[in-house]
Amino acid sequence: MAERKPGRGQPQAVGEALRSYLARSGLGRRLAQAQVIPDWPVLVGPQIAAVTAPESVTPDGTLFVRVATSAWMTELQLMAPQIMAALNAGRGAGRIKTIRWLLLT
Repeated sequence: MAERKPGRGQPQAVGEALRSYLARSGLGRRLAQAQVIPDWPVLVGPQIAAVTAPESVTPDGTLFVRVATSAWMTELQLMAPQIMAALNAGRGAGRIKTIRWLLLT
């Protein structure tokens, strides 16, 4: 009969097991990146949220955001450093590295 490794087969809380799995698999970082989408209105404020719609985050940390008008797109490009700081505050490994602004069509 095979010898058991210590800690294997022992009961573990579901939350603890899930956190451990996410850390080992690298999915925790992706979840942290993706969390900017539902958090967008809080992170950027109501005025920017009203004219934008975050769409997706790539594994390399690129966030794609739709923008209502070209005037807003220009304004947001100028504000990108402040927006990036707000998006990445307290995110650790799940950082957004680039924002790609896309004009709504």
